[in-house]
Amino acid sequence: MTTESTDITFQGIAPSDAITAKVEERIAKLEAMSPELHKCHVWVRAPNKKHKATQYVIDISVELPGQTLAITRHPGDDKAHTDVYIAIRDAFNAMERKLCKWGDTHKERPETHVQPLQGRIAMLNGHTGYGHIETTDGRLIYFHRNAVDGDGFDALNEGDTVELSLDNKDSEKGPHASFVRPIGAMRFADTPH
Repeated sequence: MTTESTDITFQGIAPSDAITAKVEERIAKLEAMSPELHKCHVWVRAPNKKHKATQYVIDISVELPGQTLAITRHPGDDKAHTDVYIAIRDAFNAMERKLCKWGDTHKERPETHVQPLQGRIAMLNGHTGYGHIETTDGRLIYFHRNAVDGDGFDALNEGDTVELSLDNKDSEKGPHASFVRPIGAMRFADTPH
C-alpha cells in the first residue's frame, strides 16, 4: 500500500482475511489509477441481519489533494449484494469511475505561469533616447525611451535588470522591445524559463 492511511472497518459482519485481501487488492488498483490518492477508508457493512439473505453495503472514502470522494453502494432490489464480493466489486467499480472523472478534470493541467522575458541593460544612449538589452536567452534587443514604463528611461543604468515585451513587427533596427520595466535583482532570473 502506498497510501498514507488505509482503514477497513467491518460493521455487522465478522472481520475476514479473505474479504480484507479482496478490498486491499481493489485499493491497490485505485492507487495505480491515481497516485495522488493519500487516504482510503472502506466500510464493509451487513445492516440487515434480520432478513434471511443479508445484503451487504460497501462505503468507500478516498482523499485526494483538496477533495474527498465517497461512494455508498446500497443494495438494490435484485439481491445481487447478498454476495459480499459482488458488493465490493460494484462499489469499487463506481469509485474507479469517479476517480477517472476526477482525473479528467484535475490531471495533466498544470498551472501555466508565463514568465516575462528578462534581461540586463547592455547599452544606453541618453542623448538619442535608446538602448540595447541583453536578454537571458542571449539576444540583443533594441528599445526606445518611449517603451520604458512611465518616465523611467532617465533612471536606467547599464547593468540594470528589466522585464520586456517584444514587438513582433519588423523594424529596421531588428528585434525591439515594445515595453520595458525595471525589476529588482530578486525577481531577475539569469536563465530563461
